[in-house]
Amino acid sequence: MEYAHPEVLVDTQWVVDHSKDTRVRIAEVDYDSKVNYELGHVPGAALFDWKKDINDPVARNILSKQACEDLLQKAGVNDDTTLVLYGDFNNWFAAFAFWVFKYYGYKDVRLMNGGRKKWLTEDRPLTKDVPQQQQYPKGNFKASSEPDKNIRVFLSYVKESLDAKDRVGMVDVRSPKEFTGEITAPPEYPTEHAQRGGHIPGAANIPWSQAVNDSDGTFKSADELKNLYQPKGVTPEKEIIAYCRIGERSSHTWFVLKYLLGYPNVRNYDGSWTEWGNMIANPIER
Repeated sequence: MEYAHPEVLVDTQWVVDHSKDTRVRIAEVDYDSKVNYELGHVPGAALFDWKKDINDPVARNILSKQACEDLLQKAGVNDDTTLVLYGDFNNWFAAFAFWVFKYYGYKDVRLMNGGRKKWLTEDRPLTKDVPQQQQYPKGNFKASSEPDKNIRVFLSYVKESLDAKDRVGMVDVRSPKEFTGEITAPPEYPTEHAQRGGHIPGAANIPWSQAVNDSDGTFKSADELKNLYQPKGVTPEKEIIAYCRIGERSSHTWFVLKYLLGYPNVRNYDGSWTEWGNMIANPIER
């Protein structure tokens, strides 16, 4: 069984082969660029800082439509550019950027399978040189007139879905200890937690990292992914809502379900547990 949409993935050799292709732009998406991009990155890659570039600087939200256009244009991205994203944590944050760019209508965005981990494992070249504006002139990307509301849900929609468990499945992609409420934040970010621990009633717990191979960060085969999700009720005939803590890990699972397995109706709840677990009277299971 092959991936439903293999065109959204490229391997490291493809990136090397297209390093001089003016129709292709590469960008690294990091949580902390100081320990990643700044120490060495894929030659020619731009940097998208997850906190500064992909999120709104004031409100708890993703970047605005205008900010998205400005970011991509500054990186030399046109409407017809193939944009390849990769990053640390097995493309954890690159997948979030992929989801955001799809939300605003970007057509040809892809992930480099395996991300930084795969590139480093293969001992491929790194550089500290940052692409200059003259190397990649300002692009002309324009976001769609309306965002793709089919791939994002908000709190009220999730609450309404609790009464439709026969047609809506929820997948909590956090760690088992977060799911049970033993901890309220992942060990990597202990201060970023909610007031209450647990999970949304009825959600299946399938940690996002189970979708990738430990050795090099690449995605598991389609058959392995199918066997990971479907026995737990995360099946293609249902509408699937993925969530985590703030929507980044769940965007990775959203990518897997929508593009690798071809589920027709998958949405990311980026409010996730920091919203759900902080709201008064929200139902919680442990």
